[in-house]
Order: sequence, then C-alpha cells, then structure tokens
Amino acid sequence: MARNRAMSPAMAAVLRAITEGASYGFHVMDVTSLPSGTVYPILSRMEERGLVVSRWQSPDAEREAGRPPCRYYTVTADETTALAHAIDRFRTLGQPLTSNS
Repeated sequence: MARNRAMSPAMAAVLRAITEGASYGFHVMDVTSLPSGTVYPILSRMEERGLVVSRWQSPDAEREAGRPPCRYYTVTADETTALAHAIDRFRTLGQPLTSNS
C-alpha cells in the first residue's frame, strides 16, 4: 500500500492494535480477531512500506520464557496520524475495525 492509498479496515485494525500495545503477531490476532493469514501478510506489507518497524526479541529472553522468538512491531511516528484519520473515517462510515467492534 502506497502512503497515498486508502487504508483497509483490516490494516487500520492491525495498526490500532499495535498502537494500543499489541506488539507481536499473535497478540494482534487475539486483539483484532483477525486470522493469521490476514495479520501476518498485513504486518509484512506494512513493514515493507514503512508503516511499522519490527525487531526480534532476544533469543535468550524468549528461551527463558519458554517460547520461540517473537517479532515485535511498533507503528512509525508518521503513521500515528494516518491511523487516527483512518479510524475516524471508518467510524464515520459505520464500518467496524474488527469483528469485535
């Protein structure tokens, strides 16, 4: 998605979830009720286009926690404003951002 294209409801939901603290893919899935086949491709496209940045958690920290390494995502500063506009637009149109909205 180029920055000048409209944001889909699913992408806005993923961005909102990350902004509100869902920092890794499974947590985004849990918060948005979107399936992995939707969330992970969105996260990948958003990172390619500079909407989010990611980092891998330390393998040692994950091993100590007893889970595989997680990739953590953060919304870029520029996209915080775009997200606010998208949320307003979908609310105005009466479109939910997730299946739980």
